[in-house]
Amino acid sequence: MNELQQYNQRKIVNDPVHGFISIPDNILFELIEHPYLQRLRRIKQLGLTSLVYPGAVHTRFQHTLGAFYLMGSAISVLRNKGHLISPDESTAAHAAILMHDIGHGPFSHALEQTLIENLSHEDISLLLMNRLNEHFKGQLSQAIDVFKGHTGKLFLHQLVSSQLDMDRLDYLKRDSFFSGVSEGIIGSDRIIKMLEIKNNELVIEAKGIYSIEKFLVARRLMYWQVYLHKTALVAEKMLINALRRAKFLSLNNAEVPAPPFLSTFLKNRFCTNDFLSNPTILDDFTMLDDNDIMSALKLWRDHNDPVLSRLSSSLLDRNLLRIEISDTPFDQEKLMTLKKETHIKNIGPDEMDYFVFTDHISNSAYNVGQENINILYKDGTIKDISYASDMLDHTAFAKTVNKYVLCYPKSIDR
Repeated sequence: MNELQQYNQRKIVNDPVHGFISIPDNILFELIEHPYLQRLRRIKQLGLTSLVYPGAVHTRFQHTLGAFYLMGSAISVLRNKGHLISPDESTAAHAAILMHDIGHGPFSHALEQTLIENLSHEDISLLLMNRLNEHFKGQLSQAIDVFKGHTGKLFLHQLVSSQLDMDRLDYLKRDSFFSGVSEGIIGSDRIIKMLEIKNNELVIEAKGIYSIEKFLVARRLMYWQVYLHKTALVAEKMLINALRRAKFLSLNNAEVPAPPFLSTFLKNRFCTNDFLSNPTILDDFTMLDDNDIMSALKLWRDHNDPVLSRLSSSLLDRNLLRIEISDTPFDQEKLMTLKKETHIKNIGPDEMDYFVFTDHISNSAYNVGQENINILYKDGTIKDISYASDMLDHTAFAKTVNKYVLCYPKSIDR
């Protein structure tokens, strides 16, 4: 490769959240240009949340570049504080954060257990990382070790995956920006400047404790106001039900038109061994994106199956089910009464579960004991943020909050 070609690969990307993002290394540029990363341009970061917040149409590709930028900032801060991070280690950490989302399917978390059962997006990410490593002739081995935490410098893994990683610092700020929900705004620059390393792990200097408190509060608010907003939640449940119905019909030899790569997953139940033994399955997965799902819904709008047709047209027209949220489980007798009271043209009682159902959601802003966010004091002592903070009640803030949802057609007046 000549000098001009090398120079042309050192691109600068203009990001609306962080400003200009430089790509300092050729292999990182080539990784970004790979089809596995480019596919993320066609997957929305927040799935169907744009039905609530119209501006929330940003992609996982944008988020990936944002996390990549923050990784560079974090490594620069740690180096300036005297910690040795070699150029190879820096490249590995940057590559790991670039690849952290490549296993996401269409509409992200919503479809993990619908199209593909018992295989998480993290599992698929690792399969794709290994394939990328073959493509790059082993140059990503160290990046994969960083992603897995199999590295002598644990703090590099924590920058990629922990309760204060570059992933979270970017998505909170980015999702807040595009949704317009100001409660999610965090001081990511300040947090990164407060990063330190103690006993080979990431810690936060004591003077950054208020920024961490703000980060945790913002995360809690964003979950209930954006990520688990009831309208986005019911739309996601309806999409899952539509795909569940399409898969049921396909597995029972009904004709269900769909884009070819989506059809592969509707007509088959793949497990981990299938992905490992048949490389074409993973190839088909890498061709799936949000466009396949939206195209399928348009095809299914006029399907002769009334369940699939109604769910698809309702999603396309934003004619969603009603949703109620409670702190306690809904009474099963009431659920059965609702099913009996619901009358939908051509929908039988055995199919009413697609339109009247309960589910539960949970969230915890901070998980004590799982790679804690530790505060470093000037005397060298370390305290977990939930104990160091004079604002956060550690018993309440680290508690998992469970809520229960009830969905049913709006035609029923309760």
